[in-house]
Amino acid sequence: MIGQVSILVRDYDEALAFYINTLGFELIEDTQLTPEKRWVVISPKNSAGKGCNLLLAKASNSQQENFIGNQTGGRVFLFLYTDDFKRDHDQLIKNKVKIIRPPSQEAYGQVLVFSDLYGNLWDLIEPIVEVE
Repeated sequence: MIGQVSILVRDYDEALAFYINTLGFELIEDTQLTPEKRWVVISPKNSAGKGCNLLLAKASNSQQENFIGNQTGGRVFLFLYTDDFKRDHDQLIKNKVKIIRPPSQEAYGQVLVFSDLYGNLWDLIEPIVEVE
């Protein structure tokens, strides 16, 4: 199981403000390691311990800074699953999150693409639940 994925950020506090206040994530850990470096872990609300966390990694040199917001070459980077697409879509709109591709119904469920504060692309997906 993958426990965490790191995502390059420009600043820990601005990233925390976006992910917690705008997307509704939870802070799992924020530990000062050195004067410049922190161990900052967040998770989608109510999923701590049940999925993959995000490690906010502050870029420490110009090469890393070049990849902030484009860690996957312009492709969708992360996939955020929801059990209530309308609720979460409405929250994105309310919080003025940039929607890149509007909601659509696909064979696997309802999906939209949004960008985070740095331009990384995310899918918001409510998967189709198969009834047995």
